[in-house]
Amino acid sequence: MDYIIKNSFLQVKIASKGAEVQSVKSLHSGYEYIWQADPKIWQRHAPILFPIVGRLKNDEYTYQGKTYHLNQHGFARDLEFSVEQQTAESITFLLTDNEQTRKVYPFSFELRVNYNLLNNLLEENFSVHNKSDGEMIFGIGGHPGFNIPTSADLTKEDFYFSTKPSRARVRIPLNGQFLDWANRSLASTNSLITLSDHLFKDDALIFQMRGHDNRISLKTDANNFHVNVWLRDAPFVGVWSQYPQTADFVCIEPWWGIADRTDTNQKLEEKYGMNHLEAGAIFTVGFSMAFHDRDE
Repeated sequence: MDYIIKNSFLQVKIASKGAEVQSVKSLHSGYEYIWQADPKIWQRHAPILFPIVGRLKNDEYTYQGKTYHLNQHGFARDLEFSVEQQTAESITFLLTDNEQTRKVYPFSFELRVNYNLLNNLLEENFSVHNKSDGEMIFGIGGHPGFNIPTSADLTKEDFYFSTKPSRARVRIPLNGQFLDWANRSLASTNSLITLSDHLFKDDALIFQMRGHDNRISLKTDANNFHVNVWLRDAPFVGVWSQYPQTADFVCIEPWWGIADRTDTNQKLEEKYGMNHLEAGAIFTVGFSMAFHDRDE
């Protein structure tokens, strides 16, 4: 089922399946900011990644000596959420563990996803409540895909990324779909990164984002279009688009978790980048997206 929240700037459609944003439309220009899930290219819009981010080696991990199978990015994006509360400009979805989730992830939890509009800004907030008797280990993240408004006079290469604060950051390369930790390097994120199809020939660009209030912007100098993603305190971000089959969209993904390293021992207790939450505790994070029209 789809739900709508809106204000005088934006109309947002969110599906109960995966609590996934399906559409963010400007009420000023009518422009659709979110990728519309062409199944021939990439069949999702803005999935939520939980309880892992990225891929596990052999899609498996061990916990307390037992082996579990868990697909890339976890199961939340494919499950039905309930609506806990809704107003005209805000909605909160809830997912709880069940027999199906416990077969692949042996923890009891409540996952809440809240969307809240404030002028031209959409907040996406995550709350994880550990309902287990012991420690819970998990990753979580966003994966919003943004349309790039190309035209006969405007190509993908006319768009670029900028970051604030403007400083170099560590880039972690991928070997296959796993982190090549030994070959991480300092990336020039203090300068503009021009968007192109070729940029993603080696899969996602992954950066460590230390500190608070980091921001990545998708812009062009040709008009006023831009999207700002405030990562807040996300320790990692992935920037990705499909390759070699390409389309006019790009994802900016705040992550509190990350894929397996190539040297993983596959033990969940020792997996790099995971969050460890004590029994009864609540973990709250999130990010924000601001949308600006081309003709503002």
